Amino acid sequence: MKMRAFMSQAKPAQARKTRIQAQNEGLILDAALEVFSAYGYRGSTVDQIAAKCGLSKPNLLYYFRRKEDIYTAVLERTLTGWLEPLRALDPDGDPVAELTGYITAKMELSRDNPEASRLFANEILHGAPMIGKFLKGPLKDLVDAKAAIVRAWIAQGRLASVDPYHLIFAIWATTQHYADFEVQVRAILGDKSDPTVVGVKTLITLIMDGLRPR
Repeated sequence: MKMRAFMSQAKPAQARKTRIQAQNEGLILDAALEVFSAYGYRGSTVDQIAAKCGLSKPNLLYYFRRKEDIYTAVLERTLTGWLEPLRALDPDGDPVAELTGYITAKMELSRDNPEASRLFANEILHGAPMIGKFLKGPLKDLVDAKAAIVRAWIAQGRLASVDPYHLIFAIWATTQHYADFEVQVRAILGDKSDPTVVGVKTLITLIMDGLRPR
């Protein structure tokens, strides 16, 4: 199951990158994330990204030939990080511990990477033009596999009967809310403390209490 399934025509990776090459690619992707999350794909330019990361435009284009290639690379990096906790869901583990760990990890990812969360949300709101094939392919395959794990736990009487897919959707929606609507959350709470600390405890209580076998 390869993330690069949705990549278009990015520059082929070299067999072994030097430290400087890896560092520069990281700088470019970090800068691109800031630019794309602020202006969207259409409103962003390669010149803006080059200026943000402190590289010349020709130097940047050595690593990525087109704006589209930079954008898909940013999305690939985002999805790779986001999907690791879901991929780690262990069918032989305790359901409560596994799902609690997943909710916690997902909340931490949203908290620590709000720009990435907003960029992904924006891509979806525009119909997923760059990653539509990935959503219908590798992502669906992964969610199908993890839904089967949840369904098995339910069949074993270890969880209440719920739709596994909608459980995963609910976890995605509630955890990403803290990144996508951070300004709204902080405006309502009116303090500078990390809202995800109480948020993750609340979500775990709500979700896991609802999943207790009847």
